[in-house]
Amino acid sequence: MSKIRLAIAGIGNCASSLIQGLEYYKDVDEKDKLVPGLMHNVFGDYKISDIELVAAFDVDNRKIGLPLEEAIFAGENCTKKFSDGPKTNITVERAPVLDGIGKRLSEVIPVDKSAKTVDVAKTLEDANADVLLSYMPVGSADAARFYASECIKSGTAFINAMPEFICSTDEWANKFKKAGIPCAGDDIKSQVGATILHRVLSRLFIDRGAEIVDSYQLNIGGNTDFYNMQEEERLVSKRISKTEAVQSLVPYKVPLRIGPSDYVSFLKDNKVCYIKMTGKKFGDVNFELDLKLSVEDSPNSAGVMIDAVRATKIGIDRGIAGQLISISSYSFKHPPQQFPDDVCKDMVEEFIRGERER
Repeated sequence: MSKIRLAIAGIGNCASSLIQGLEYYKDVDEKDKLVPGLMHNVFGDYKISDIELVAAFDVDNRKIGLPLEEAIFAGENCTKKFSDGPKTNITVERAPVLDGIGKRLSEVIPVDKSAKTVDVAKTLEDANADVLLSYMPVGSADAARFYASECIKSGTAFINAMPEFICSTDEWANKFKKAGIPCAGDDIKSQVGATILHRVLSRLFIDRGAEIVDSYQLNIGGNTDFYNMQEEERLVSKRISKTEAVQSLVPYKVPLRIGPSDYVSFLKDNKVCYIKMTGKKFGDVNFELDLKLSVEDSPNSAGVMIDAVRATKIGIDRGIAGQLISISSYSFKHPPQQFPDDVCKDMVEEFIRGERER
């Protein structure tokens, strides 16, 4: 099979973990059934080592012009280093800032809005990129749509890792379909993260006949994602995405409060999640569940994204245009359609085998 030529917009912690992972797992034997963080070592016909980095975009002055394998450890990036990055001939290109840097991020990330920026669509064309992965900061509505538009111009498949509703909308799905390219998203769901755990617990309550009375999910962390999310006005779509991911599994309306709650600098890329659920059991007797989850945030989604990249390339190979329903439902919090997670997994397996179109 051909390589998967991957471009990345936003070289932050999530990109760092993904790129480190490409080096860390490059020599994994195809016969190894279990690789932590991945649905499959070989996904369809694609190994992890089949992903080839071809372009990178950012706005941080400290990353622009650096070799990509150096840029993933530059600036405010603070995720754990578990591998060097793969040696590439790629330097990070300066992209338009648009609304990618909010008031809080502008305090810690130096940008030059007057500097000349690269033509993203032409760069993607010149690199012969198959897929662009967008890691824009939360609240970057214009920047997220800019990269989606550049993909349509250049004929590059698009993966939206952040909580702006693009691939999950009919408007953008139709644009990608008309352009003849696939898209997947929106808002990446981690391997064992707050959202997937909250969903599993909610499904457990429902399956065991318990009524969910109310629930909250509060998250704190110390990376630039949490620093950025101190601006409540940038959180509208994020709260919707996380809340709908849980509410969609419950057949009645539940009082929910879900989303980021604070920035704690010394936590760095560690994310701490607190979930509280109140349930009602036999005899209308209440019970409570309290749970704490502590994870390194960025590696928690990197493996999921590697699967999403490979699924998107399968979509390209098969000539699929528009939304990739199965991988979006499995890998993202706000997909075009919500399904229980066991159903999502089965759908992806069917897609890999060619038994499901999307």
